[in-house]
This record gives sequence, structure tokens and C-alpha cells, in this order.
Amino acid sequence: MKAILDDRQWAHDPKNFMSSGVAHPNPEQPRRIEVLKEGAIAAGCRFQTPEDHGAGPIAAIHTAEYLVFLRNIYERWRRIDGASAEVIPNVHPDRRRANYPKSAVGQAGYHQADTACPIAAGTWEAAYWSAQTALTGADVLLAGEKAAYALSRPPGHHAFSDYAGGFCFLNNSAIAAEHLLRAGKKPAILDVDVHHGNGTQGIFYERGDVLTVSLHADPDRFYPFFWGGSQERGDGAGQGYNLNLPLPRGTGDDEYLRTLDKAFERIQAFGADCVVIALGLDSYENDPLQGLSITTPGFARLGNAISTLELPTLLVQEGGYLSKELGENLTSFLTGFEA
Repeated sequence: MKAILDDRQWAHDPKNFMSSGVAHPNPEQPRRIEVLKEGAIAAGCRFQTPEDHGAGPIAAIHTAEYLVFLRNIYERWRRIDGASAEVIPNVHPDRRRANYPKSAVGQAGYHQADTACPIAAGTWEAAYWSAQTALTGADVLLAGEKAAYALSRPPGHHAFSDYAGGFCFLNNSAIAAEHLLRAGKKPAILDVDVHHGNGTQGIFYERGDVLTVSLHADPDRFYPFFWGGSQERGDGAGQGYNLNLPLPRGTGDDEYLRTLDKAFERIQAFGADCVVIALGLDSYENDPLQGLSITTPGFARLGNAISTLELPTLLVQEGGYLSKELGENLTSFLTGFEA
């Protein structure tokens, strides 16, 4: 399988992560790249560097206002006397139609949903090349390949059109799906990360041209909390084009795969001619965030099940945090998919 990676993704090196009011080391570390790359190579992947598609495909998903913010906020933040080393918001509007302030602090609160997406010197560069990685993966499918793996980091599925969240800045899966759509394809996005793909859902929620499906830990007591319920089906032109399949905490291989059949049924009914997999590996039973209980052999079963769709498939890396099994789980998934 062809795989895509750009080393400029190492530039994003976040230090902070606040959970339940306590500061922790950020789990979305650059070393994930090394571990995931080793896991992909072990499965037979051949890496190439991405092409630069420019800002256009990114701006097809994200607002120009938000992209200006991402490019410039770190330098603006550094000019604030006594500010933290990374851009971390401390105030948020209660609605998206609130006043758009000129203040860097105010704009950080407007464009960053939580304290898990700190912005530092290399964040924009890494996010930009993470998106270009996914776009090049989409090009591999358009060239006729059966599948491609995009090692996109930082991840993307919590990023909405105009705000970051949950370690995510640019929505790589959405950007790739839109690129495929504009090339004449009919894409579906299947998100198998342990967390609901709330940003992806939000981007396409009022659209019927891209189907969005997400399997995830029930958000009633799990991030992202406010999105991911089964009643969220889309709105307006998008009604019926969003499917959420929340699972009880601790769900293991067998029940997960049974639920996956419901996702496949919807994708086939939509008539998708390609699929973007938002490939989170954080559903692993020993992942630090402890949401679901997929085993390492279970990832092979998941990969094999997805391959039975027999559609051109772009695998875009999402979550999966540092553990000794992270690379092994990717190897297992990719080997199962290729079986």
C-alpha cells in the first residue's frame, strides 16, 4: 500500500493538556509519527512525500477567517505580556454569532473549543502538511489505487470549519473527502476513532453530498460530550446523511464489529464509490484514554471488515496515543485490510 508522510509534521510539539482542571503532558506527541511509520512499514507500506496542493482545498472546508487566525495567532500571542508559552484559551462565546473580537485572547476563545489544542511555533506548519498528506492520499485513489494510508499528524476530526479542538486544527478527513467529491467521486467518511468525529459531522451536517458515519464511545460521559448522539441525523439538505453509532464504554471486538455492519449498510445504501476512514487507534483496550476495548487482533478484524466494502479506501490517521502497542495496532489493522 502507498503511504504518505511529510516530516514537517514534527514541527508541532505541544507541551500542555488540561483535563479536569489539571495540567498534564500533552499525549499528542511528535514521536507518534515515528511509531506509526514503523508500524506501517512493518505492514508493507511504501512511503512518499505529499504534493503541495496550496490553500485552496483547505479553504474549501475551513473559513478564511479561521485560517488567518491559525497562521498568525502564535506571533500575536507572544506579544502579550506574561502570556503562556502556548496559545490556550480561557474564555469562550456562548454562541457562534457572538461578537468577533480584535483581541488575541478573545479570538483564541472563539477559534479553540477547549484546552486540548494548544498552538505553538510549529503548529500551523505541521497542520498544513498534515492536510497536504491527506490530499495526496486522495490523489492516490484518483490515480486508480485500491487504498492509501495518510500518516496525518496532528489529527483532524475534532476540527470544525472555524475552530480547533481535541488536538485537531485542520480536518484532514473532511478536506480529503471534499477533494474527492470535487473530482467527481461520491465519498463517505467512516470514523472509527474512539471519540466522536464532531468536527467532521459539523462540517457536513447540512449537506447531502458526503455521508458521515461515526462509531465511538458514548459521549454522555466521554469527550466530546456535546456531540455524537444517535439522534443527530443531519439537518436541512443533510437530514439522514449523518449516522452516529455510540457504544458503551468498554465495548470489545465482537460487539464493535456487529455495530460496524450498520455502518456498512448505510454506506452501501448511499451509493458511495470511495470511502475515507478516519483511522483512530485509540479504541485500543489499553489506550491511555480508556474508552473502548479493541484488542490488537481485533484491529486486524476491523481492517479486514472494512476491506469487504470493496471500495477505494483512504486511511487517514486520527487518534491513538503513545503506548508500546500503538505501532503494532496499526500493523495489525493494515495487515488485516490487505489480507
